Amino acid sequence: MRKKRKLNISKIVVFIIVVIILVLGVFFVLNKSKENKKLLMIELTTLEEANTFTKDNNLKLEVSYEYSNEIEKDKVISQSIKKGTELKDNDIIIVVVSKGKIDKDKLASDGINELGKVPIMMYHGIREKTSSSTGTVGGNVDKDGYNRTPESFRKDLEFYYEKGYRMIRLDDYINGKVDVEYGKSPIILTFDDGNEDNIKVTGLDDNGNIIIDKNSAVGILEEFKKKHPDANVTATFFVNGGIFNQSEYNEKILKWMVDNGYDIGNHTQTHLDIKKSSGDRVQKEIAYVYDKLEELIPGKYVKIIALPFGSPYTKTHDNFKYVLSTTYNGKTYDTEAALRVGWEPEVSCFDKDFDKTFLKRCRAYDNNGKEFDIEMVFTNLEKNRYISDGDPNTITIKESNKDKLVETDKKVITY
Repeated sequence: MRKKRKLNISKIVVFIIVVIILVLGVFFVLNKSKENKKLLMIELTTLEEANTFTKDNNLKLEVSYEYSNEIEKDKVISQSIKKGTELKDNDIIIVVVSKGKIDKDKLASDGINELGKVPIMMYHGIREKTSSSTGTVGGNVDKDGYNRTPESFRKDLEFYYEKGYRMIRLDDYINGKVDVEYGKSPIILTFDDGNEDNIKVTGLDDNGNIIIDKNSAVGILEEFKKKHPDANVTATFFVNGGIFNQSEYNEKILKWMVDNGYDIGNHTQTHLDIKKSSGDRVQKEIAYVYDKLEELIPGKYVKIIALPFGSPYTKTHDNFKYVLSTTYNGKTYDTEAALRVGWEPEVSCFDKDFDKTFLKRCRAYDNNGKEFDIEMVFTNLEKNRYISDGDPNTITIKESNKDKLVETDKKVITY
């Protein structure tokens, strides 16, 4: 009986060993087969095929578009990885897809004009009041219209959107990058003074993240972003030495803003009137803000100055040179662009007359359609607004305007 039991145990042990060997063998064969089955690049012919191939094989796809007289619309013109190349997970495949032939009649009928004017809107504070309680015209809080109510700012954003304007970064504009969908127009939002109501923090959540007042400028912009995902919501905020005047939150605020699509620029330490100040004072004030931003968000701010009071009012003023290049305490700070307190839209960044060091802005205020208020500015823009061809790599203009175009590496399309 004991011998029989030992025999049964031996059989079980042998059986288990055989099963283990078989399992290991199958695993080895499958693994070897997987190793031998290399993923090779195919020749892509359509955008749909490119999407399917990359999705099914855990690859990444980047797409750009070009007009082509030879390749049909939505067919692939070129691909970054040659057919037969071995691929691995998360490889990036870049394809250029045809937009089809250039339809010059359509460009003309749609009024595509990338030498048209661009509004750079100038805001300051968003004051917690109702428009009906201000005693001023429209949504202005003060008689000069430098501050708006939350109600009026919401209406401004809807007005721009309904008129076919989509926001772009000021920093992109000064560097010749305008990425707006076909038939739409770029608009740039700026805020001066770093007022608390630009991004008012009411506290921190359980994870230590800032809670933003829904009626502050950024709160309203974030609300608008959710409502209109295609609006490309962004803005540039120009701060003084107090940043946003919330010392306990300033660092968190700045980091949150640059991580969420907003830019921060320089407005001097004390809102200095540059025309009336000494050269040393100008340099000290500009350097102070750049130093502060470098300390809190190193390398993530824009090198753009919004001139307090719009001063100096001419580039020939002795102090203007310090706006563009400041030296203080042995350090030099270079500025790429400067903004005035202007009154009308700027020319296209592709126009020969474009000067990023002295850009005009439009005061965002109401004045019954007079003195370059919002209504007047956008009525005038209908005559010559920038209307995008939808491709940031091309510039589409009227043939008659070619002499106004800057020298460029971008493809130029005329009609």
